Amino acid sequence: MTGRILVVDDIEANVRLLQAKLQAEYYDVLTANDGAAALGVAVRERPDLVLLDVMMPGMDGFEVCRRLKEDPETRHIPVVLVTALDGRADRITGLEAGADEFLTKPIDDILLFARVKSLTRLKLVIDELRQREASGRRIGVIAGAAARLGGQGGRVLIVDENQRQAQRIYAELAIEHRPVVESDPEKALLTARGPVDLIIVNTAARGFDGLRFAAQIRSDEATRHLPILGVVDPDDRPRLVKALDIGFNDILTRPIDPQELSARVRSQVRGKRYTDFLRSNLDQSFELAVTDQLTGLHNRRYMTGQLGALVNRAVRGGDPVSALMIDIDHFKKVNDNFGHDVGDEVLREFAVRLASNVRAIDLPCRYGGEEFVVIMPDTRLEDAQRIAERIRRHVAGSPFRLTSDAEPLSVTISVGVASTGADGDNAEALLKRADEALYAAKAAGRNTVIARAA
Repeated sequence: MTGRILVVDDIEANVRLLQAKLQAEYYDVLTANDGAAALGVAVRERPDLVLLDVMMPGMDGFEVCRRLKEDPETRHIPVVLVTALDGRADRITGLEAGADEFLTKPIDDILLFARVKSLTRLKLVIDELRQREASGRRIGVIAGAAARLGGQGGRVLIVDENQRQAQRIYAELAIEHRPVVESDPEKALLTARGPVDLIIVNTAARGFDGLRFAAQIRSDEATRHLPILGVVDPDDRPRLVKALDIGFNDILTRPIDPQELSARVRSQVRGKRYTDFLRSNLDQSFELAVTDQLTGLHNRRYMTGQLGALVNRAVRGGDPVSALMIDIDHFKKVNDNFGHDVGDEVLREFAVRLASNVRAIDLPCRYGGEEFVVIMPDTRLEDAQRIAERIRRHVAGSPFRLTSDAEPLSVTISVGVASTGADGDNAEALLKRADEALYAAKAAGRNTVIARAA
């Protein structure tokens, strides 16, 4: 896996050294020699990762990181702070500024590339979510909204058999989050399938393999997107590298520093909520793409796709498919006499009555305007006609009581019914027969059901 890395350092020799190392691993490298230039390159080029020196004149790395994370256009770009400093206070400052990692010079190449690979992999996932979400906003199925990125109140699952260590982590996180401790990895796997924002795993546990547990989390579709923070012995470099390789999002070395723990957990919970926001918008866009926004029924696009597959199956010897074509009688008069707001209420109320009088396997859809279609799998013509008559009676049987000031309205419908069965039948022919039956119902005086055989 490769990506574009922005290297920022005021010392040209340091820039060239990192550039050479990264290019040897086939990364595309961008460079900047000060904080202001780095911000400009990040906004313009959108790199997959920023390797950022802390000690720079003018704007230091902490301030550059803070500004990157405050900008909605760059906050999703991972930042690794690189410095000769190794103090606890500087590490905490960097993490609280939004950095994803803090590496000290001289840089360990193995750890560097393990971290770069892990963070660029995560960035690719977020980029894909962002692109799909942006596409949804462009076509109007996602409204613009601000993500809830606050890191407070996350539900954190601590998987650790070391009770003393687990309780220290629990006590520190309970101030801000909702932690739960589980020493049994099998029970932890079940707990992870619930509402969890972060999993903290002791990778050095003696009673279970922490790396294997994380691999199981990553292989389960229900949990593979959960962030994982690993607790690792600082001298166990092979385990640390393997943890990053199999998908740990972050690493915390022992002895555990409470402030560093809090900063890393807060960062991971914030990232989880951001990706949840993107995925939620994607789910919304898919739902809106197949749903009529006024009535909540499926729309014509969804109906067309489903009907084609059902009819093809019926033509090849499967069960018959029926279609009801429904029109609200004299609907134009409702709009002309009472206004479009009342007309919309009539459409919504009819949709409720329609959906409540068809079976779970049926697909009630708004076809357009005041026309509706019900696709009925595994249904013969006479059964479809009987259901259509039930819908007609339910609609005509009681006036529509609207939420506006208008008086209850008496509403009737005309229904055309058709089923598959003709040689060379297809979806278009089925809908055409149903439509012809609908026009016959209107010609017969409306408020009636007429079926047309193939």
